[in-house]
Amino acid sequence: MKPQSGWLPAEPDLKTIYETYSNPIYSLSQAEIPAIILRNAYSPEQCQGLINRFTNMGLMRDEAEINSADKRTRIDIGTSLGNRGSDKTGFLAHAKETHNLFKFLFDGFDNPVDLIYESLTALSPEKEVKVAREDDDTLYGPAIFRVHYETHSYKPHIDSVKYRENRMDYAVYRFEHQFAGVLCIQNADENGKGTQAILHRCLWSEDIQPYIAEETFHKYAVENNIENCQVDLQQGDLYFFNTRCIHEVPAVQGTRARIVLAVFIGYSPDDNEIYVWS
Repeated sequence: MKPQSGWLPAEPDLKTIYETYSNPIYSLSQAEIPAIILRNAYSPEQCQGLINRFTNMGLMRDEAEINSADKRTRIDIGTSLGNRGSDKTGFLAHAKETHNLFKFLFDGFDNPVDLIYESLTALSPEKEVKVAREDDDTLYGPAIFRVHYETHSYKPHIDSVKYRENRMDYAVYRFEHQFAGVLCIQNADENGKGTQAILHRCLWSEDIQPYIAEETFHKYAVENNIENCQVDLQQGDLYFFNTRCIHEVPAVQGTRARIVLAVFIGYSPDDNEIYVWS
C-alpha cells in the first residue's frame, strides 16, 4: 500500500489545529485533511475503569476468560442505526433504552460521550451540536461502544446514510456530509502502533463502487497513486474523519479487544445544526 505523503491529519489539540484551520470541520468535509486528532482527550485510567465496569455489568465478556462461550467478534454497548435501521420503531425504542443506560453508566467518571460532543462543538464554529432526532424530537442513540475481538476487521468501505444505506426515511438523510468520531478506549495490542484506521484520499462515487464491491480497491489505489493516512491512537485519543473517504480497519490480533466509543455526525456547511448518532 502506497504510504501517505502530504495528506496529514490536523492535531494534536484544539489550539494547534486552529492555528492552521479557521474552520476544521469544513476542511474535513472537503477532504483537505484526512482526520482531526485530539491526543490525550480522555484519561487512560478512566478508560480502564470503564472497561472494568462493563465487564462487571456483563456488557462485555471478561478478556481473562479464555474459553468463553460467547464467540462474537463484535459486541455493541449502545444502539446501531446501521444494524437496526431497517426497523425504525425498534431502532428508536432501543435508542431510548441506551439513553436510560447512559444516565448512570458513567457515574464516578468523566462522561466520555459529553467529551465527544464538547470537542465537536469546539471544532464547529457557529454550529449547534445535538443528538440526532426525528421531527417529533424522538432521539437516536447518542453514541456506541464497539468492542472488537480477534479477527474482526473492516474491508475498504464507506459509512453513509445517504450513499450506502439510502435511509431516506430518517431525518439524518438531510445532511450533505457524514463524519465519524472515535474515542480509543483500549487498543488490541498494548505494545503495537494502535492502528484504528487507514483512510484513503478517495471520496466515494458511483465510479468507485465497483472496486469496493469486487474487493479490488487496493489495486485501484496503487494504480492511481491514491494517498492514504494511517491513524494510530493511544488510549484516550479522539479523532474525527470523513466517512465518505474510503477507509478500512485492520484485523484485531491477540486476546485483547479493540474498544472504541463511536459516533456518526451529520454536517452541512449551510445548516446551523449538527446531528450526532450511533
